[in-house]
Amino acid sequence: MSLSEYLPADHGDAVLVGRIHDPEVSGPTVVVLKGDRFVDVSAIAATMSELLETDSPVALLANATGGKSWSAEEILAASPSDSTRPYLLAPCDLQAVKACGVTFARSMVERVIEERAKGDFARAKAIREEIAAVIGGALSDIKAGSPEASHAKEVLQKGGYWSQYLEVGIGPDAEVFTKAPVLSSVGHAAEIGILPSSAWNNPEPEVVLAANSRGEVVGATLGNDVNLRDVEGRSALLLGKAKDNNASSSIGPLIRLFDDRFTMDDVRAAELDLTVTGTDGYVLEGRSSMREISRDPLDLVAQTCSRHHQYPDGFMLFLGTLFAPVEDRDVAGQGFTHKLGDRVEIASPRLGRLVNTVTHTDKAPEWSFGITELMRNLAARGLIGTQRT
Repeated sequence: MSLSEYLPADHGDAVLVGRIHDPEVSGPTVVVLKGDRFVDVSAIAATMSELLETDSPVALLANATGGKSWSAEEILAASPSDSTRPYLLAPCDLQAVKACGVTFARSMVERVIEERAKGDFARAKAIREEIAAVIGGALSDIKAGSPEASHAKEVLQKGGYWSQYLEVGIGPDAEVFTKAPVLSSVGHAAEIGILPSSAWNNPEPEVVLAANSRGEVVGATLGNDVNLRDVEGRSALLLGKAKDNNASSSIGPLIRLFDDRFTMDDVRAAELDLTVTGTDGYVLEGRSSMREISRDPLDLVAQTCSRHHQYPDGFMLFLGTLFAPVEDRDVAGQGFTHKLGDRVEIASPRLGRLVNTVTHTDKAPEWSFGITELMRNLAARGLIGTQRT
């Protein structure tokens, strides 16, 4: 792929920031895209968290030149499997990685089906047909937390179809959970992991917001909230096992900062395209439209960060997905599930393209570069430990 196929269609007018693994310093470097090159801005901000905490990251980066730069095309094509060469990391670092679930009515119905099927995809089709007449598409027109939603809850309860997924889907409180530990997310071109024991799983293409400690959204990127449908379907209490595994959180390729050309309204209108290509020639295509989200993104941000819950280093917030594959991959009635080697592409015109390859969690590279190692690395480079201006 060419540079333009990984970056936003209007990347020449976009402010794009990210993180690169720089083998010369054995650690991460914060960069901004200038033309066709990534420019080192570590003199301005040692971490992405620090950059996004400034009053105006866009203004701060306007005249950034840096002392070092890399070919953007080479970096975007580089593989993390070769640590001797620079490659893209997830664009966040010290931010907490949070996620919202059941934010789309259509995917909400699929969560209900998972719950009733108890993780058995063979039963899912029959259950889907069973409840379609009762739920149908009517819930997509209901605003979460509204009087209409309260009435729908009452009707569904009387019909025996109420579920904890419907509660967070149309009730007053959103589902917000911790997707992954700080620094554990992988970036563009990395492997993404699924548990070897999972027989029913899928990608979840999502918009991910970048917010600072004040709860201000300063940019957006793409993410894959890798989902193990059989694990969560057995019990919602297994959400941690279903969601937080080695290489199970992918974010990237870059954060697009908000400015007068790209705002929250562009996020609200975002269309995401998903393509899964198997080594066997299988191709799955899907789409998630932010226009169909049941809760406004800023409502989700407000339910994540408030006087009741703070994030001193900011946070990344997965907004949920409309996509829930129901078509069969191999055997009739068994639906879709990943195979090793699947190439997963998530693309949106204003945010670029995030590409990853599926592996098992015990085969993906171990996560070993944590907060302590990051602090040691930055201190050795003179980027922390002294007052910076």
